[in-house]
Amino acid sequence: MSSKKIKRILLKLSGEALMGDDSYGIKLSIVDRIASDIKALSKKKIDICIVLGGGNIFRGLSASSEGMDRAQADYMGMLATVLNSLALQNALEKINIDTRVMSALPIQSICETYIRRRAIRHMEKGRVVICAAGTGNPYFSTDTAAALRAAELECNVIYKATQVDGIYDKDPKKFKNAKKYKNISYKKFLNDNLKAMDSSAITVAQDNNIPIIVFSIAEKNCLIKTLTQKNKYTRIS
Repeated sequence: MSSKKIKRILLKLSGEALMGDDSYGIKLSIVDRIASDIKALSKKKIDICIVLGGGNIFRGLSASSEGMDRAQADYMGMLATVLNSLALQNALEKINIDTRVMSALPIQSICETYIRRRAIRHMEKGRVVICAAGTGNPYFSTDTAAALRAAELECNVIYKATQVDGIYDKDPKKFKNAKKYKNISYKKFLNDNLKAMDSSAITVAQDNNIPIIVFSIAEKNCLIKTLTQKNKYTRIS
């Protein structure tokens, strides 16, 4: 898809993207750098909404595997995404990017409750919208939340920012002969059981014909480079 045709982007950030080299939590210098990249993208007159994971603070699936009630663990994971969303909002507003955090779980003292029409209106006014707390329901990942928000907010594309520069047939950190895909279809992604995104997220994107661009968040200006096709990435469509 040409960058000239992109009017609205859903940016999916993992919680781990906010850790930097740390093993846990939020590294503010990394959050500031990501905020700077988002500001550069917003100058292209593109509407931006963001979904953040919470794995840098709490992983519901991991906790449930150790005996915690799955629903309870997932709700704790959703609250972790709210913490990350507030950190990113702070970084964006420090550089004069008007930002709204909208939570699928009502937390009215610190952020707005997610309402589709209000989120669209915020973006029409040039604000960045951060959609926190996943879907608001247990048993759904933030990848699935990102695909759902992209569909209902009428986004042209999903930008999935990861720790690697695309999708490989096996883990490139473990296998030197891992093959990278430049383009891959939704069907092949699902048939090959690739793990870059949840299958339910891919299905939602496929049903709504929303392409997904998977790229590395590690490099400065990665969002603009991806928009102008000067970055390494994999396209799922």
